[in-house]
Amino acid sequence: MANKDSISTERTAELIKEFGKDEKDSGSAEVQVAILSERIRNLTEHLKEHKKDHHTRRGLMMLIGKRRSLLKYIKNRDIEEYRTLIKKLGIRDNI
Repeated sequence: MANKDSISTERTAELIKEFGKDEKDSGSAEVQVAILSERIRNLTEHLKEHKKDHHTRRGLMMLIGKRRSLLKYIKNRDIEEYRTLIKKLGIRDNI
């Protein structure tokens, strides 16, 4: 489960439909944050079972850093959009 495709193609399409402006909007910051959040959840579950998998832990930390920078960008661009996004995703406001 701890590979680059830790999220299915169908789930990615659902997230793009929910958070994107249209079905092909996979590049906007909101969609990227949603996809990263799903991957982070999957890797966190993997690490609960495999506590000594340090390679995956490093990858998880890199994904968290990427998501943080995208969230910071969204927050600087539009604070209300940022608040609705973190509420929808169920993540904390720590930026």
